[in-house]
Amino acid sequence: MDRSTRTILRKLVIDFLCLLIVGMVVLYFFLFGKPFKRGFFCNDESLYHPYANSTVTSAMLYITGLFLPICVMIIGEYVHSKKSPGQSAMVFFGYTIPPWIVKAYSKIGVFGFGAISTTLITDIAKYNIGRLRPHFMTACVPNVDCSLPENQHRYIEDFTCTATNVSARLLKEIRLSFPSGHSSFSAYTMVYLAMYLQLRFTWRGSRLLKHFLQLICLSMAWFTAMSRVSNYKHHWSDVLAGSSLGIIIALIVAFCIADLFKKKRGPSVDVDKSKACEYEGQTEMDAEGTQTESRPLRSVTPTYGGTITLTRGA
Repeated sequence: MDRSTRTILRKLVIDFLCLLIVGMVVLYFFLFGKPFKRGFFCNDESLYHPYANSTVTSAMLYITGLFLPICVMIIGEYVHSKKSPGQSAMVFFGYTIPPWIVKAYSKIGVFGFGAISTTLITDIAKYNIGRLRPHFMTACVPNVDCSLPENQHRYIEDFTCTATNVSARLLKEIRLSFPSGHSSFSAYTMVYLAMYLQLRFTWRGSRLLKHFLQLICLSMAWFTAMSRVSNYKHHWSDVLAGSSLGIIIALIVAFCIADLFKKKRGPSVDVDKSKACEYEGQTEMDAEGTQTESRPLRSVTPTYGGTITLTRGA
């Protein structure tokens, strides 16, 4: 086994283990997690909304949130590789791997890690807070007579759900309102995709096409978040927290882990340094008609009686 193959294999194993560990924790929450048992007030009107089906289902969320960015990254890295010749290929078990595949793997791997991390961080908050969803009273129907005066303005913790034809999964889900998982996941995937388009979309045929595509990405995330409120799946504060969480994670992954704009930041620094060196070189010149920093500044003021020369120290 050659050195290149060992290096690639080591990276693949480590990356896979990292994704597997985070993914297993997310799966554990989904299968065996028990949310915090939070009580309720009978006069809390925010819990009496009707149960409604989701406009954006979980399948739609995860398929679109993962499939669309991954396809865009594969196409983006392939086109970028064709426009940037001279990149070195890698050898894996005797097979030559094109540079665009290596870069696509890097971009997709970091994006996937961020997506799983967003889900994990969201689930940690969900199961530890256990906030009741807006349709809690409809889906649960607790065995508490809220019409009695003694139950008004009283925090009720000891109750049992009496609703029929309600699955155990749904009874678990009604305690997982904060923060919104749909909002955090859609915000992360679409904001990250918008930043990736900013990096790779360099076609100059239209000035607005790139920003139009970015607007579509952000609008999809916004629509998903708003649908969670209109479907009575979350309170508005759940959606706000989820969207903020997804945006923050997208920015951290893009600038600190993937470092998408590293190459764009580098040349600007070099230009600033070259300008500074050029300025220093010009100030050191002592040719005729120029002013050096070692000389005092001189200004000539014309008057009626002659010319007065004023000299100021450097």
